[in-house]
Amino acid sequence: MRPLLIDVTLPLLGRTTLPAYFTLLTLGFALAMLLTVREASKIHLDPQEVLDINLYMIIFGIIGARILHILADGHLMDYINLCLDPKKVPAIDALVRSCTTDKQCGYDYLCDTARRVCYPPQDCLAWAKLWRGGLAYYGGFLLASAYCIYYTRRRRIPTMRIGDLAAPAIMLGLFFGRMGCYLNGCCYGKVTTSILGTRFPVGSIPWRAQYEAKLIQVWEPMRPVHPTQLYEALGCLAIFAVLYYLVRPRKRMDGHVFGAMLILYALVRSLCEIFRDDERGVLWGWLSTSQIISAPLLVVGLWLVLRRRPAPLPA
Repeated sequence: MRPLLIDVTLPLLGRTTLPAYFTLLTLGFALAMLLTVREASKIHLDPQEVLDINLYMIIFGIIGARILHILADGHLMDYINLCLDPKKVPAIDALVRSCTTDKQCGYDYLCDTARRVCYPPQDCLAWAKLWRGGLAYYGGFLLASAYCIYYTRRRRIPTMRIGDLAAPAIMLGLFFGRMGCYLNGCCYGKVTTSILGTRFPVGSIPWRAQYEAKLIQVWEPMRPVHPTQLYEALGCLAIFAVLYYLVRPRKRMDGHVFGAMLILYALVRSLCEIFRDDERGVLWGWLSTSQIISAPLLVVGLWLVLRRRPAPLPA
């Protein structure tokens, strides 16, 4: 875990930090954009037009990802209370469990001396601070896709051809995004005794979750958990390779690459969700928001892959 990918002191600039999650997410966006623009002319698309679509889709993708995170990941009231009554929001990575002064809490946290617990300062813009994490992929994917459909139809660009172009790049970008999740400590998995188990540092988000669940004491290291961020990252990298090197050269019609992406990612994501243990919206105790969204997208993907060109009309 390394929430700050770069933390250096530079002449004139002073301390300079780059959050791991935001930095790798930006790198993923950049590589996805570079790949699609480079490949555009090969399939008779205007690279400048593709660049414009990329930029708009990034904007709408971030908005959609943030909206779904706020609504589905169980943090809506936290963002509201951070503005209206921050004492109701737990300071999940405070340095102490019980406090008498602000200094004991660490960071910029404050101490509620009446209850002797730490809490974050008032922040009405916390919902907009993307560099702290808090993006739900499917929210970004759905809103960005909706905008892409609108844009391509308005400009009379083949929508499914754009989808096929974007599909491998989306998976490549998501690989870097999930690596950022791992370094940030979010999207962690359930406790495991397997050799794949990973321990995050004391005070990290997964450590705090186990402490709050009374699985460990304050002086104990956390129990190993499934590195679900790495599971999904490797899954996305594998999907990228399959789409780019196998499906794309052999596609029979526009939409096949995009459809294959929907199928493969829905399966990988649904499987990874089984091993996740972070707050992300769960129904009936086991079905996550992402699994619910994956189901109809899997059906759409199957339709795109299995459909055939309409037969020509008789002369």
